[in-house]
Amino acid sequence: MSAASCLLYEDQFRCSICLDVFTDPVSTPCGHNFCKTCITQHWDENDQCKCPLCTEIFYSRPRLRINTFIREMVAQFKHEAQHGMKTEDEIQQMIQKRRLKIEEVKESVKMSKVAADREKAEGVQVFTALKESVERGLDQLIKEIEDKQKATEKQAEGFIKDLEQEVSELMKRSSEVKHLSHSEDHLHLLQSFSSLKAAPPTKDWTEVSVRPPSYEGTVVRAVTQLEETLSKDMKKLLEAELKRVQQYAVDVTLDPDTAHPHLILSDDKKQVHDSDVWKNLPDNPERFSRCVNVLGKQSFSSGRFYFQVQVEGKSDWDLGVARESISRKGSIKASPLSGYWTLSFMYGNEYTANVEPPVRLSLRSRLEKVGVFVDYEEGLVSFHDVDTAALIYSFTGCSFNDKLYPFFCPELNDGGKNSAPLIICPI
Repeated sequence: MSAASCLLYEDQFRCSICLDVFTDPVSTPCGHNFCKTCITQHWDENDQCKCPLCTEIFYSRPRLRINTFIREMVAQFKHEAQHGMKTEDEIQQMIQKRRLKIEEVKESVKMSKVAADREKAEGVQVFTALKESVERGLDQLIKEIEDKQKATEKQAEGFIKDLEQEVSELMKRSSEVKHLSHSEDHLHLLQSFSSLKAAPPTKDWTEVSVRPPSYEGTVVRAVTQLEETLSKDMKKLLEAELKRVQQYAVDVTLDPDTAHPHLILSDDKKQVHDSDVWKNLPDNPERFSRCVNVLGKQSFSSGRFYFQVQVEGKSDWDLGVARESISRKGSIKASPLSGYWTLSFMYGNEYTANVEPPVRLSLRSRLEKVGVFVDYEEGLVSFHDVDTAALIYSFTGCSFNDKLYPFFCPELNDGGKNSAPLIICPI
């Protein structure tokens, strides 16, 4: 109902005496309508009974009856007016909510820009430091090569200087001998011959040579030194990144209703291992029936979360997150296509990211504590070596579309060889 039609409608149901919406409307013989109380009081206060609108005089007071049609119309009008007010309130609330949402979005963009600027500044700082390290390494390499070349040139200059000196002495002696050989003064020749008989002092240059400096391994050593420097910088960067994701740590406990009947859970629901013994438990829909798996009690459908698990002492295990809608009965092949984002350790020496096909991972050291970080909106699941702060593997571009649960598989006990538990540990 528009505002104009609402006003027109309201005027049609307004008493001309009290100027308010009719209460118990009655009609006079002339066809005009008034509140019963209003017209009765009006006639009581005047000598004549006449219509306040058209002034028609009634010589005897008319018998007034409630106009049920108008009364129903007035009731409907009041109802619609109240409904209209309610709708207006709702619209105002909707407007207010949307204005608040606009401010929320603006604030999110502002915070996102602050985060982006901070990330860019950190990136510039890190890469500037790396660039400076590379430039220093290159400068040192060039200086080492040039120093070797200068030493070679200096040695060669010394040799050349000595050789030129000897050449000069020899040429002088040769000139003297030649001059004497043309002399006709035989007595002077005999006297001079004894002094010219001995050759001028010279060096044996047979074994003397200028060997070019060896640059074997020079570049390799420089790159190795650079690698060590970069490794230290990289370790600091990884430690900072691990601390950043650890701020999203959540308290995770194991859900016994999902645990395979072989599994033993600790009283605090923080540890799980396989017992090789089947327990008689209800086969509820949530429980894994064939694979020795168990889910966390807590679910996540937005935001970021992190938890870490001790895997020390185990020869086999699987760890990660799983979608709520996964199949829990029968054989299971863990992969993102089936709702699992997991890391596996098998045969005591093989780490695998469970994608299609599986990716074999090469790690420098054996994992003892694994951190799992999830950014739901970003579609990211990353695994971290807590002890070295190294990033092990990341699933990116994931589409979750469902609740996510922490996922644990301690694998079979293997006659006690794999009896150590998976332990959810604090930061």
